[in-house]
Amino acid sequence: MGLLSADQAAAYLHLNVKRIQALARSGKLPGRRVGRRWLFDERDLDAALGRASHPESTGLDLSARNQLRGRINAIHIEGLMAEVRIAIGDQELVALITRSSSERLGLRVGDTAVAVIKSTEVMIGKDRGHG
Repeated sequence: MGLLSADQAAAYLHLNVKRIQALARSGKLPGRRVGRRWLFDERDLDAALGRASHPESTGLDLSARNQLRGRINAIHIEGLMAEVRIAIGDQELVALITRSSSERLGLRVGDTAVAVIKSTEVMIGKDRGHG
């Protein structure tokens, strides 16, 4: 795709155009000002976000070890959030993600998906008085 305008970069990154411009002004997003316009190189954006910039690259390569592969059983979208239910073996995992993430990933019932668990603690509770 090459160089992107601020509007195109906003659509590409699923952010508001004003947010894109603010991030570029603060140096947190690679871009260059040409006259009154901001321009962004797609490869620079991908590199800054740790994305592969070639469409032919496939797969999921993450440092997180807790990856569970399953099949999407249900997706319930309401407002800004999406509840995604994934069957993993005979168990079901429920994840709440943003609606825009669900749409960007193109999640559909029946798709294979990977749940990546990143947590620093797990809590276990027990009712009082039950042995």
